[in-house]
Amino acid sequence: MAKIAYILLCHKDPEAVIKQAERLTAAGDYMAIHFDARADPKLFAQIRTALKDNDNVTFAHRRIKCGWGEWSLVQATLYAVESAVEAFPRATHFYMLSGDCMAIKSAEYTHRFLDENDADFIESFDYFESDWIKTGMKEERLIYRHYFNERKHKRLFYHSFNLQRRLGLEREIPEDIQVMIGSQWWCLRRRTIEWVLDFTRNRRDVMRFFRTTWIPDETFFQTIVRHVVPEDEIRTRTLTFLMFTDYGMPVTFYDDHYDLLLSQDFLFARKISAEADDLKRRLGLLYAAENVQFQISNEGQSLFKFLSGRGRIGRRFATRFWETESTLGRNRELLIIICKKWHVAKRVLERVRQVTNVPAIEYLFNEEHTPLPDLGGIQTSLSKRTRHRRALMRMLFDYYETDRLIVCMDPGEIDLLQDFAGDRSITRMLEIQCDFSDDYLIGHAMRVGLAGEQTAPETLDRLLPTIRNDMTFESDRIRDAAFENLERVQESGDVDENAKALSRFLTIPEDQAHEIASAGYLFSD
Repeated sequence: MAKIAYILLCHKDPEAVIKQAERLTAAGDYMAIHFDARADPKLFAQIRTALKDNDNVTFAHRRIKCGWGEWSLVQATLYAVESAVEAFPRATHFYMLSGDCMAIKSAEYTHRFLDENDADFIESFDYFESDWIKTGMKEERLIYRHYFNERKHKRLFYHSFNLQRRLGLEREIPEDIQVMIGSQWWCLRRRTIEWVLDFTRNRRDVMRFFRTTWIPDETFFQTIVRHVVPEDEIRTRTLTFLMFTDYGMPVTFYDDHYDLLLSQDFLFARKISAEADDLKRRLGLLYAAENVQFQISNEGQSLFKFLSGRGRIGRRFATRFWETESTLGRNRELLIIICKKWHVAKRVLERVRQVTNVPAIEYLFNEEHTPLPDLGGIQTSLSKRTRHRRALMRMLFDYYETDRLIVCMDPGEIDLLQDFAGDRSITRMLEIQCDFSDDYLIGHAMRVGLAGEQTAPETLDRLLPTIRNDMTFESDRIRDAAFENLERVQESGDVDENAKALSRFLTIPEDQAHEIASAGYLFSD
């Protein structure tokens, strides 16, 4: 059975470090701790005293001062790994942790997972071909020597960098090394760790190179493992669940994230808030639990993106500058059916086609495969259609040789609605307001990737009000926009009233509009 030696780098909160060590070793695993030499010596003494009788805990044979982005983080890891290899000969795996990490699966599950997956888990992407680095230095991290800490000595860091660049002091990457990049949170087998340590002793040239690269904890192990382990034995992923905001900051988890964390296909999570006492308590109990069944839905990334994006009101209202001078045509009439339930809008559209001869197109700005004529390539992708929406619409008017055209749009496309409403042409809108049952909202969450078949009921209970409020928010924005020619049809409304709204929207007699509105299947889910 797998036995894990956890490699813990930490620099604060000795009580949390002690609890983490006791919790993880109680299940029969091990831990090697490197406590930053910059920290107060009293804090380290507190940890050593509390854990001195725990035979499953050891400490790095040497402590050094660590700094973000420096080689010192890699060196501290190597010291802890060397101590763990020597102290724990029965350890089969070595798992990199920080003080902010906690297990989100039981020890039983974790051991079984590693037994069933004979591989190394480490993100390892090609440094130059991948888009892992989003902003800032890329090639410059490697081809120049970095002697100063960018956060602590910013002026010296950039002075040294600019001087080397000005003097052309670029260096070569070791020719037999393909530099890789990825997360520093890895889980490696014992054989792999031993090969890595042999590599560090035999390839001094590579060690010298990495010692002066910038942020080597994202490249060192990721590169070396790729050079000592066959590719088919590497899983290019981390087993630690972590997310980042749009600003590149790690997402912090709190007490109400318990169900979400357990449903992710990971063994640990980072980073857990220091104030999340209940979350830490529950996760601590979980690691020692037996016979726990986990429902893996893995919707954490999409859920976070959806929920965090709903907290900001101002979104995408600006008109594209290249669209401001174009128009659909003063005498043309664009009819827009707005509905969140796309199948309802499509049924209404089909009934309209049967009653009128007006050309009608379904969700051309939302569905890639909406049938469209060949318009010279502008219709080939959603991004092109949206970017050149007025030009696209003019070409559709021309293609159908008409001055009236009906299209469907999602209520979330407020920027498109405002753009067309501001055109010199005549724009009429019909909002179809539907009722949303919990079953429909769950199905919607699954269709858009916010939930899966295994999503816990507790997670859905928290998610549904947000989705419902989001749909209400979209409808309210349309109402608040005060569009000049806006009509509404309601699922719960009177057929006669709906027919009157349809009559005004389509400018057709009420008896024809009643024929459309009275179809009993329009709102069926």
